[in-house]
Amino acid sequence: MREKTTEQKLTLMVKAAGGIAPKFVSPGYDGMPDRIVLLPGGCMAFVEGKAPGKTPRPLQTARHELLQRLGFEVYVLDRPEQIGGILDEIRTP
Repeated sequence: MREKTTEQKLTLMVKAAGGIAPKFVSPGYDGMPDRIVLLPGGCMAFVEGKAPGKTPRPLQTARHELLQRLGFEVYVLDRPEQIGGILDEIRTP
């Protein structure tokens, strides 16, 4: 399964939950996560999509750590089976 397929499933499941998961593009600031997940009730997190078994590059890991230090949740998604659990965690205050 490709990264694109997993990201598509994420966006469909987020939509079914009443939210959106737009592609996050940050010109001039490489390494940022692929998606911002926005769910009802003001719940939000960043999601990095990866191909199965792949891990973030060092720059991506550094950006994830920066976002986490700022208080944001960042998830690495490499299997569709993770999506439900990720969405549950995002919804949990």
